[in-house]
Amino acid sequence: MADIPAPEPVPTLTARQPRAIHSALAVLEAVAGLGAGVSAREVSAALGLPRATTYRLLNLLVQDEYLVRTPDLAGFALGAKVVQLASAAAPARFPSAARTVLAEARAGIRGGVHVVRYDEGRITIVDADPDFPFSDERRLAREPGRFAFGRLLLAERGEAGPIVAQARADLRAFGATRQVGEVVPGFGCLAVAIRDEREVLVAAVAFSGPRHRIEDPDEVLPALRATAERLRPLLT
Repeated sequence: MADIPAPEPVPTLTARQPRAIHSALAVLEAVAGLGAGVSAREVSAALGLPRATTYRLLNLLVQDEYLVRTPDLAGFALGAKVVQLASAAAPARFPSAARTVLAEARAGIRGGVHVVRYDEGRITIVDADPDFPFSDERRLAREPGRFAFGRLLLAERGEAGPIVAQARADLRAFGATRQVGEVVPGFGCLAVAIRDEREVLVAAVAFSGPRHRIEDPDEVLPALRATAERLRPLLT
């Protein structure tokens, strides 16, 4: 009879680990309180932690996606996992009247219809189609440019790069952003903006389906635009 391998030992907390956990949470709170772009030196001074300890905790939080480095690498900001936790703890409200509009849209469009909100640069899915589940919510937070929703936000921010250039071209051509085959081969998505009375981007409605319906969106776009227009007074 073959030997049965012994089970791996279950890791246990040491006396020092709870203190390290509290320090990491304190660093996370400090970045949230001091604001995006705060430096390691500023966090260290605010908490009274040794700089070496502060750098180590910041790097660990970046590795685990609770923090991100700013583009100039000089500071830190809250990361995707914090956004996900905040969304789970306090999900964005979606009025019942908006749900009725969305149900009617889903009945008439063969494919997934989803709605997101944009709050302070964050993308929050407020109603995902239950019959066509959203492909990867975590990736949306990490890599917004891979999704039509995210491309709307990047274009709104005035960012540069080929993805944003394509998003702007799609907005000029269709009044919507597109993504084809980059997340799920053979499929893609379209997103139509929902803006408030000042024309600020506050939400979006999207369709996900086979790539031929994204590459030639004339069949889907009228219904998607009508849905966005009906949702506008309910979400702004």
